[in-house]
Amino acid sequence: MTARESVAGSQGHAAVAPAGSSAKPASRAGNAGLGLGGRCALGLAGLAALLALWWLGTDVFSPAGGMARRFSPGATFVSLGELLTASDLPMHILVSLRRIAVGLGFALLIGVPLGLAIGSWRRLEAAVSPAMQFLRMISPLSWMPIAVMVFGVGDDPVYFLLTFAAVWPIVLNTAAGVQQLDPRWLQLAQSVAATRWETLRSVILPGVLGHILTGVRLAIGILWIVLVPCEMLGVSAGMGYFILDTRDRLAYSELMAMVLMIGVLGFLLDAAARALYRYWRG
Repeated sequence: MTARESVAGSQGHAAVAPAGSSAKPASRAGNAGLGLGGRCALGLAGLAALLALWWLGTDVFSPAGGMARRFSPGATFVSLGELLTASDLPMHILVSLRRIAVGLGFALLIGVPLGLAIGSWRRLEAAVSPAMQFLRMISPLSWMPIAVMVFGVGDDPVYFLLTFAAVWPIVLNTAAGVQQLDPRWLQLAQSVAATRWETLRSVILPGVLGHILTGVRLAIGILWIVLVPCEMLGVSAGMGYFILDTRDRLAYSELMAMVLMIGVLGFLLDAAARALYRYWRG
């Protein structure tokens, strides 16, 4: 898979209808008359259905006194309210968000320049593509023992694992953005005798920013999945650590409350990334 192929599926292309045809793209036709209020209502209905399935599975169909009843929505929401107001859960959340920010920052510092270089020089892409595809197919979690042996316990191995997980979508999307730049933009920069730095700053970076933001959104999703098991790696704070602590204390409703909070925070991070992309597109 090349950098260009890695985003081929994420860049939609509208079909062109024949002349005089009244056909509309399926997505537009299906969404006709569906405004913001309708979308919100459907989204809330989907969440309500998920909550109903959760309640049925733990309170209705599970036997009395069974383990599943300890994870019921009622007990979970009560524990969540208590954790947010009378515990150190907010501190654990802030620690996890800080690790996400550091891991994403390192991934951007490595991934954007590497993606720009790979996208600009085809020989470099041919040279590094096999090794890069090999490395990105290795699960970041498989590096956990090696990370501990090299970096010791604490935040450093977590930062390494998060960076390793997040760098690949940024590299691939940045390289694909460079390869899809309109050659006329580069020719225009050459015609006005722009330096390499001026071309990079004024032509290339603005042209690939959308691809970089797409890579960031994909990286955030991967980071959020990898974060929790990484925080079970000898650290003393974070959401993964908190889950282990609730398990050891047999606080099952608190454990489920933490799982619910991870889902909510992940949803909000993804929504923020989508909003940033929409803002860039204007």
